[in-house]
Amino acid sequence: MRVKRGLSQHAFANDILIISRDRYSKYESGRSEAPYEVLIKISKYFNISIDLLLTVDIRKYPLEDILKLPDNRIVLPVVVDQLGNNSIEIVPQKASMGYLSGYSDPEYIESLQRISLPFLTNGKYRAFPAQGDSMPPFKDGSYIIGKYVENIEDLKPGKSYIFVTFNDGISYKRLTSMNKKSITVAADNSFYRPYDIPLGEIVEIWRYASGIFPEDFEPDNFEKYNLKDMFLELRSNIQKLDDKVSNIK
Repeated sequence: MRVKRGLSQHAFANDILIISRDRYSKYESGRSEAPYEVLIKISKYFNISIDLLLTVDIRKYPLEDILKLPDNRIVLPVVVDQLGNNSIEIVPQKASMGYLSGYSDPEYIESLQRISLPFLTNGKYRAFPAQGDSMPPFKDGSYIIGKYVENIEDLKPGKSYIFVTFNDGISYKRLTSMNKKSITVAADNSFYRPYDIPLGEIVEIWRYASGIFPEDFEPDNFEKYNLKDMFLELRSNIQKLDDKVSNIK
């Protein structure tokens, strides 16, 4: 799994597990057994249950097949109020990158602010901050409320989802197609190209359920914002091209 992620032993040991490379190499080669706190970190990082890590020879199976196994269940922390009602946790705008390290930590989830909406009751919901201009009408300052998707087989082309992945963090995109190894997603803003997400990179998926817009939301201004952004990026690309030509000369 480490090799498939393109990680060296040193990087995985020091940056992810916070242990020495020598100690980690013994676990990987089978010369020593990892303690439970290390197994928990490995489980969270690769989104694979500890039960599978200990009972299945994962070298014999593709990573995307392991993620689909019935026994591969990562516990989703759920916060309820005193009456037992489900709450909607709000992932803060400034700390959205921290979600990758805290998504399966009950203490982290419990620390998030919460709201309740009477029309969102069946299922588990969570609110994520919108970033950029790839999915109009959502823009910076908006929040997208998603309903948790337990099985990847439940995804439907043409529907919008919040994808939490190891490489891109939190992204809101529309599913266009899927196969055994990856899914293809696209932005509603045609300025951005569709791209593939390997199944092994996916941490969580939330289906779009509702949205929360800032007080000064004006949909007409959003198109102007997109157009301005597009010209700024084109101007930047032209300047970079000019610099390259000048260097060649």
